[in-house]
Amino acid sequence: MDSIPILKIGSALLVTIQVDMHDQLATRLQDDLTEKIVQHRARGVLIDISALEIVDSFIGRMLANIANVSRLLDADTVVVGMRPEVAITLVELGLGLPGVKTALNAERGLALIGGVSAAGEAADDADDD
Repeated sequence: MDSIPILKIGSALLVTIQVDMHDQLATRLQDDLTEKIVQHRARGVLIDISALEIVDSFIGRMLANIANVSRLLDADTVVVGMRPEVAITLVELGLGLPGVKTALNAERGLALIGGVSAAGEAADDADDD
């Protein structure tokens, strides 16, 4: 079964969606990401959707669900790389993606998450002792 890689960068998780999303893959991503947020005590989740040409209502709701679950686990979610036609489609579908922050690129997305750095993570780990 397909899965989408989830990479750890500092205190954030990076998800780059490079394949067409289908409902089962989106559901698996949500489950995997939730586990990784807890496992790594991530402060943020950056989801790059620049390779997606189409985002249907299910995928839009899944992005919103991921953001809601992440927020409950104390992690901000930022979606980056949204194509203009995807943004238009989401608006036409009435999906404003509440709770989902957006940025044009990964650099701006990481800035929105705020304080994401390996040094910041090391300081947090030292506080846990």
